[in-house]
Amino acid sequence: MVKMDKANVNELLQAQAHVWNHIFNFINSMSLKCAVDLGIPDVIHNHGKPMTVTELVAALPTLDLTKAGNIYRLMRILVHSGFFGVEEDGYVLTNTSRLLLKDDPLSLTPFVESMLDPMLTKPWDFLSVWFQNNDRTPFDTAHGKAFWEYGFHDPKLGTLFNQGLATDSRLVTSFLIDKCKGMFEGLNSLVDVGGSTGTVCKAIADAFPHLECTVLDSPQVVAGLQDCGNLKYVGGNMLEEVPPADAALIKWVLHDWNDDECVKILKQCKKAISGGKDGGKVIIIDIVLKKNGTGDDEDSNLTETQLGFDMVAMALLGGKEREEEEWAKLFFSAGFSDYKITHVIDMRSVIEVYP
Repeated sequence: MVKMDKANVNELLQAQAHVWNHIFNFINSMSLKCAVDLGIPDVIHNHGKPMTVTELVAALPTLDLTKAGNIYRLMRILVHSGFFGVEEDGYVLTNTSRLLLKDDPLSLTPFVESMLDPMLTKPWDFLSVWFQNNDRTPFDTAHGKAFWEYGFHDPKLGTLFNQGLATDSRLVTSFLIDKCKGMFEGLNSLVDVGGSTGTVCKAIADAFPHLECTVLDSPQVVAGLQDCGNLKYVGGNMLEEVPPADAALIKWVLHDWNDDECVKILKQCKKAISGGKDGGKVIIIDIVLKKNGTGDDEDSNLTETQLGFDMVAMALLGGKEREEEEWAKLFFSAGFSDYKITHVIDMRSVIEVYP
């Protein structure tokens, strides 16, 4: 038997618990998905007051009653994780679980359902295999095709993914329009590059009626979407051409692409905003990582989220989150002369890039 002093034993036990917690981290995610699938946030919300476990069980009509006793165990870990609270011996929503109400315009339910779909969790089983082959992503290794190619052939996954992006866009855009109005001053036109179904651009178009707004995305995404007022849709390929405008907006797109592809996109944006002369700018909303992924205790949760998104970009898309030096290299490689970073939106920043 290995002999060690009490201090070493305590340190080893703490280290062991740390390893165990990370082994079991997936249980938090899957417990959350289970609650969303069962509709538990909406059931508690509709109840209108603290809901006992007995009342919750009775309100889940599809529940196999032989499993009813296990609902308490599910809720116990979700309470510990902060998704639900307990008042007067009943469950209540927290600010976090309010973001899981299906009819809330800011609902994160589509994002939960898409990111935890077996199609998107399977690639993580191939992470170590991918490090030893020449596939672009672990998603390619797991499924034999790229994420974007697969998404267009799975309407359910594609719809959930786009709904998840739209939810985030509504939250970020409301903040952007309120806190960063100045960045739209002097602009007469704007193109939202990779703007999906236009949630961001529509909000901007409504807030600034003088601004002619264009959403650029792949023909499959914008098919059937109708132009309205100062908002129009264009199907195309941002790697090949971006419609001309005073400014190009790129929200949470460049992290999906590798450096060479980002430079191509930025070059097309530079052409679009220049119009043969100096002027215009590119507005990027994306993550700017701290050096080496460091962060103090105050923002450690946001740093962990940023690093998680970086791994998602690597595993599913072949992209990456970037530190400031990496962003600067992209901008200068694409021919831009200067940039300004403003840290204003949770874990993301607004970067204004100038020709």
